[in-house]
Amino acid sequence: MKLSMLRSIGEKREKDFNKLGIFTAEDLVRFYPRAYLDLTERVSLRGAYNNDMVLVACEVTRLAPVNHASRLKVVKAYCSQDGFPFTVVWFNQPYVAQKLKAGEYLFYGRVQNKFGQVSLVNPTFEPLDKNYRLKGIVPVYSLKGSLSQKVVRAAVKEALQRVDLSTVIPWQIVKKFGLPDLERAYFEVHNPTSHEKKDVASERIALEEYFTLISAFKIIKGGKEEVRLHNYTVTAKDVKAFSERFGFEFTDGQKRAVNEIFVNLNEPTKMNRLIQGDVGSGKTAVALCGIYMAVKSGFKAAYLSPTEVLAEQNYHVLERYFPDYRVGYLAGGMTAKEKREMKTRLKNGEIDIICGTHAIIQGDVEIPNLSFIVCDEQHRFGVAQRNALAEKGEGTDMLVMSATPIPRTLSLIFYGDLDVTTITDKPKARQEIATSIIPESKYDDMLDYVQKETAAGKQAYMVCAKIEDDEEGSIMSVTELYEELKGRLPTVRFGLLHGKMKEKEKTEVMTAFKNREYDCLVSTTVIEVGVDVPNATIMIIYNAERFGLSQLHQLRGRVGRGAEKSYCFLLQGAESDTAKERLLTLKNNTDGFKIAEKDLEMRGSGDFFGTRQSGKVLTDIKNLRYPTSVIFTAKKMSDDAFAMGLADERVREAAIKKYESLKDVVLN
Repeated sequence: MKLSMLRSIGEKREKDFNKLGIFTAEDLVRFYPRAYLDLTERVSLRGAYNNDMVLVACEVTRLAPVNHASRLKVVKAYCSQDGFPFTVVWFNQPYVAQKLKAGEYLFYGRVQNKFGQVSLVNPTFEPLDKNYRLKGIVPVYSLKGSLSQKVVRAAVKEALQRVDLSTVIPWQIVKKFGLPDLERAYFEVHNPTSHEKKDVASERIALEEYFTLISAFKIIKGGKEEVRLHNYTVTAKDVKAFSERFGFEFTDGQKRAVNEIFVNLNEPTKMNRLIQGDVGSGKTAVALCGIYMAVKSGFKAAYLSPTEVLAEQNYHVLERYFPDYRVGYLAGGMTAKEKREMKTRLKNGEIDIICGTHAIIQGDVEIPNLSFIVCDEQHRFGVAQRNALAEKGEGTDMLVMSATPIPRTLSLIFYGDLDVTTITDKPKARQEIATSIIPESKYDDMLDYVQKETAAGKQAYMVCAKIEDDEEGSIMSVTELYEELKGRLPTVRFGLLHGKMKEKEKTEVMTAFKNREYDCLVSTTVIEVGVDVPNATIMIIYNAERFGLSQLHQLRGRVGRGAEKSYCFLLQGAESDTAKERLLTLKNNTDGFKIAEKDLEMRGSGDFFGTRQSGKVLTDIKNLRYPTSVIFTAKKMSDDAFAMGLADERVREAAIKKYESLKDVVLN
């Protein structure tokens, strides 16, 4: 059902909902609250702790004048609760001053309690009278454009009445597992009557989602077991000899991965395998062994990379290790003439290994006798992109790689259509990166250290959480940080990199940094997956508590790639116990899989699987909270449904629809 069919949504509101990725009424009921306001009990500020979310009844005694000349416009109110004085502040919300006047109010917001000085920051408020709205458990949704919480709540309420919310899980399975009613669960998530019922409802919706997702992979994976068309003649002795070109002994994990690829290529069905390993675990060396198995057997191979900088780096690696084979390069930044010439050489069979970016996927690229494909940093490519490259040949063997460790127990969801190899050990020569949490009082000392190290020829990354100013004005944007650092460290050469730059600009900046034309690169997380810059020994992450643990670990992995000792500095903005626990987890751990387990534990499965990238999500249950055991219950339900012959047409239709929706998803 189109959004425009809902009474509460006009043309303008429809466009604002579209910005949130909501295009139908069905999307709307699956647009879950990002938080809930617990307005069931008013509290006394005298006993409130720092960072508590509280509902307080109080009196506004006076307002401080708003300084409109300041960049950061602050509205400040002086208040009293039963004789206890406190202040309330709003950042960059000057309109609040027009709505407030002396009198009694209800405030709902976060407590700041520093050295006994209590304040509320950016609270919701309304006059205290008999008809107040701030009560119960109130859902809070993400907003865009002119949308307000009131508008979204009304639209969701109407959609719940008009959308089919019946389960696709066979009734026999529903009965066997004692599942609550799905329709009731949707109502409870959007309009909770208690926290306990909301949690039960979240778990029921998650079960439905994972049942469908696992069933989808079960169907698709079965259909992908195609008969092998390419007969590989390479021997184990050949592969062993090739591995000796690297000049170091492979780890046990690398050896196991190479062996699994070798076995796959000699099985009666084609390979569709993923290698996941931590930063620096040696996945590239394993991939090159796979490519060697193909070209030694007389076939062609392709190596797909997400960016031109990374593709060019991989191209030079291939040239180095395959001097006796013809290696080609194809990327969007090449001239039209260069592209035509490379495509002609590919078509004529003059290239043994082609390395490049999305340009390889284009329809006019022909690669005869293609048998083996490597897809690097697979979380940057959607299913459709991988398939488009695979279709350049018949029965091609696919090897995809990911440097984003996820909990081993959850790989069946992320990589349900792939066989998974996990490399857990690292090369012995790789140094540990010293990680420190830097308080605000030590910030200047850290900058002095950066200045000293860059003067000695080292390089540094400085990563910021965002591009523009946030509405609270509490986080510095990457452009602001860039300008401020240039002023504070005038002798240091700074480069700027963020996601809103054109691909060509990003490539130029990253290449210049690699060539030491910049000392420091001020960037957003676009460098999370990046090139090797062995001379970069310092990683500084601003407002580190705002990143996921796995993401922080990936960022840290951008340094420590050379012979010099490397350092990672985590700048902590918030002082909550949770923020401290997360950063200490990173400081005290170097195993990406252990960090991912902790990340899952702290963030919850809903956020872990629902991370938005390119406007898409792996699941439709972002923001829901539920135990990880839900995933395994859903798998058991799906297994039972298929084993008992209950996976009827309705299940299959829902599963295929789910899989189709994943084709453009960038998995994370």
